[in-house]
Amino acid sequence: MSQQGYVAAPPLSQAQPGIGGYPASFGVPPSQPHYAHYGGTPQSAASPPPGACCDYHSCSPCSQNRVVIIGGLTSDLFFAVGFPPPTSAASGSTYPSSPYPGLAPSPASTQQLANQMGAMQIGGYGTSHHVQFPPNPSNLYSSPGFPGAFPAGAAQMAGPPQKKLDPDSIPSTTQVIEDDQTKRGGQVYATNLRGQVPPLVTTDFVVQDQGNASPRFIRCTTYCFPCTADLAKQCQVPLAAVIKPFAAVPKNETPLYTVDHGEAGPIRCNRCKAYMCPFMHFIDGGRRYQCGFCSCVNEVPAFYFQHLDHMGRRVDAYQRPELSLGSYEFVATLEYCKNKKPPNPPAFIFMIDVSYPNIKSGLVRLLCAELKSLLERLPREEGAGSSAVRVGFVTYNKILHFYNVKSTLAQPQMMVVSDVAEMFVPLLDGFLVNFQESRSVINNLLEQIPDMFTDTGESETVFAPVVQAGMEALKAADSSGKLFIFHSSIPTAEAPGKLKNRDDRKLINTEKEKTLFQPAKGVYEDLSKECVSNGCCVDLFLFPGQYIDVATMGSVAMHTGGSVYKYSNFQAQVDGDNFLRDIRKEVEKPVGFDATMRVRTSTGFRATDFFGAIYMSNTTDVEMAAVDCHKAVTVEFKHDDKLSDDAGALVQCALLYTSVGGQRRLRIHNLSLSCSSQLADLYKSCETDALVNFFAKSAYRAMVNQPLKAVREVLVHQTAHMLACYRKNCASPSAVSQLILPDAMKVLPVYMNSLMKSAALVGSADLSTDDRALQRLLVTGMGVEETQALFYPRLIPLHNLDVGSKAVPLAVRCSEERLSEGGVFLLENGLQMFLWLGQACPPEFIQSIFNVPSFAHLGADMTSIPELDNTLSKKLRSVIDHINQQRSHAMKLVVVKQKDRSEAPFRQHLVEDKGLHGGASYMDFLCYVHREIRQLLT
Repeated sequence: MSQQGYVAAPPLSQAQPGIGGYPASFGVPPSQPHYAHYGGTPQSAASPPPGACCDYHSCSPCSQNRVVIIGGLTSDLFFAVGFPPPTSAASGSTYPSSPYPGLAPSPASTQQLANQMGAMQIGGYGTSHHVQFPPNPSNLYSSPGFPGAFPAGAAQMAGPPQKKLDPDSIPSTTQVIEDDQTKRGGQVYATNLRGQVPPLVTTDFVVQDQGNASPRFIRCTTYCFPCTADLAKQCQVPLAAVIKPFAAVPKNETPLYTVDHGEAGPIRCNRCKAYMCPFMHFIDGGRRYQCGFCSCVNEVPAFYFQHLDHMGRRVDAYQRPELSLGSYEFVATLEYCKNKKPPNPPAFIFMIDVSYPNIKSGLVRLLCAELKSLLERLPREEGAGSSAVRVGFVTYNKILHFYNVKSTLAQPQMMVVSDVAEMFVPLLDGFLVNFQESRSVINNLLEQIPDMFTDTGESETVFAPVVQAGMEALKAADSSGKLFIFHSSIPTAEAPGKLKNRDDRKLINTEKEKTLFQPAKGVYEDLSKECVSNGCCVDLFLFPGQYIDVATMGSVAMHTGGSVYKYSNFQAQVDGDNFLRDIRKEVEKPVGFDATMRVRTSTGFRATDFFGAIYMSNTTDVEMAAVDCHKAVTVEFKHDDKLSDDAGALVQCALLYTSVGGQRRLRIHNLSLSCSSQLADLYKSCETDALVNFFAKSAYRAMVNQPLKAVREVLVHQTAHMLACYRKNCASPSAVSQLILPDAMKVLPVYMNSLMKSAALVGSADLSTDDRALQRLLVTGMGVEETQALFYPRLIPLHNLDVGSKAVPLAVRCSEERLSEGGVFLLENGLQMFLWLGQACPPEFIQSIFNVPSFAHLGADMTSIPELDNTLSKKLRSVIDHINQQRSHAMKLVVVKQKDRSEAPFRQHLVEDKGLHGGASYMDFLCYVHREIRQLLT
């Protein structure tokens, strides 16, 4: 009986060589994929293990997996989309081409498709609810602009007109989110069980650390690993963890404990170097311990000795964080420091482009005014009275100006470096200072900068020498730190790192499209490497009026663990608030510097690939000049031996970093996963949101080396392969026309389709190359929460706002079908926010929110809501503020009027519909994937 507790069906047929009359293997393997996660051609699936599809009551794979079935007659929870068996095309009929160029469906008779669909039904198990499928397949596929739509003849088939298929009958992401919130929201999630699947990232819950790291720090694609490499290869579910080592801990949860062993330092296994954790097993009366990762037996140091109780546990286990908790920190000894000496506190250098565009837009004046108050709020060590972070200032255009702001000076002093080819720092003493000590000199400087350059006519800039200068300054001060660079235009001045405009839209949808996203070679590669080795992180704020080559400039930020923000055609009065929210978050958020991360695993598997805002000079050490609370590293694992059901699979992430107070520390996160030789256990323990994070990062990495068409093909094939393997090995036998989805993956297709339609992966000349490159860079560093929001935006109805409730209204499905002429909807995806107003929106709503009488009186291009003194206005603004606080980027609000020209960017985010720039609707994609699955199974 499944854990979800639904009614079991009567016994089904006995075990068969394949499911539902399919042969025992997947038939001809497809051609070699361009990039694959288990290497090589996907394997044909072996026969199901004994009992995999036998008597329903006793069969563990069948009975423990709740499935979702699109099709007809089945014993499990289901709804239906039916398909004909593949046959040769009937003469004269045309079949719809794939929604994605290059993904051709198998031919089939249109009439057969219609007949089959007409015969299919939808219903819920144990209910009498049935909905007929539309017999006209063109309803599913054809629409204006859809490639390969049916010819007119196909739309006029015999029979009375039929209703369209109810979209509510296919799996709903919003329903899955609501159900999880209802079931697990507000509860305490204790981490004391191995292989436990946590609540969704969208669910509000409280974590109680009882020996495994909180899901805020680590989430996995599945919490049950297959025991062998063959099983992993067979199902093609990637085995990966998304690790956010610096994730923020909510106020109602316990912060991480710090363990200090003095000069002895952290205790580690002699062989594999894993750190002391709850997975170490003490033996011999407590004098020795066996490592849970490599099984090596180690002596316990005398100072650490403690007796064991009658259960073999140390009697002080619950007094020591490293023996009872999944996450904690060690104070590192000098052994863990560069040159065996304690690090200096980090520094922040503010580097302001004072060329004509930034002066004219009002950016320089706005930024200098903000810095006066922002520098009062520099990050500080827990419990410290003031921040130890030092600050420095540089302005630049074609040349660089350094400022001496030593506390003993009456006025700041400027030093100019005009030879940008041989960059050096003209002063050491007085460049990096303590803000509290030099406050008056710094404030004086910030008042002078906007006036100094107010009449500038210089519009050319340099960029690489600016990064070089900041890095050299940190290096000379023997400090790690951050460069905050505020830059306006593509660097065209004569200097190292000069860039030229390479935004050639003619390359889109060709083999060379990938070159648009490849960073320029040479100077910037070397610069990234040098920055990382000196603990210099680059945060980049871009204010372009046209193409700026985000792919190249942003790569420096990405490889150093920094962030990239872009404000196109910036105007201080319009975009200022947004920018200020971003810079405040960026300066104040928790961060570690000069970090190195190592992921260790127990025997049988190992970490093989890493995706993130990281740099790797070897295959095991993940280097980050800085790591903040929003950055996540996605780690893929592969088998190198068998895993056992009993021992499970252990993962330890160790992050060595310098704190904002200048202390060297080790942050440890431990997680234990289950192992099974039954694929059904793996599918039951999958987490769709983590899978999407992995697929997005691997696809976005692949797109700089392969044609986008090939990248999309791999995504479709992998989706189909995972679902086909589930059907073959875990699901009850059922009609060939049914699409069967495992419960834990039932909304995977909508996310995968959304990923394939995302700006980065959809080849369209209508999209800015810089915006596509930016999305690629941002996603590379995202955690599960951020990718979930990006690939399935929240669409929140606001026309029936309950002003008395504190809660944000529940989201509806992300489709045009949910919009209504009298409605008001807020759409947000973590990077952008739209307020959509229907044409028949009530005048009283418009009056309360915008202070104008009706929809017709609203102006175009509105980007804010006035602060009005009424309950509806206050409630709407509080909803928007609440959502903005949850997200790492400040989202600029764009007000969209129905049928206005500004609707296009909004509609592009309705991910269940056909893509504006290409790509299928959710329904079409499900149909397409089902055909792929059928081909694999037959």
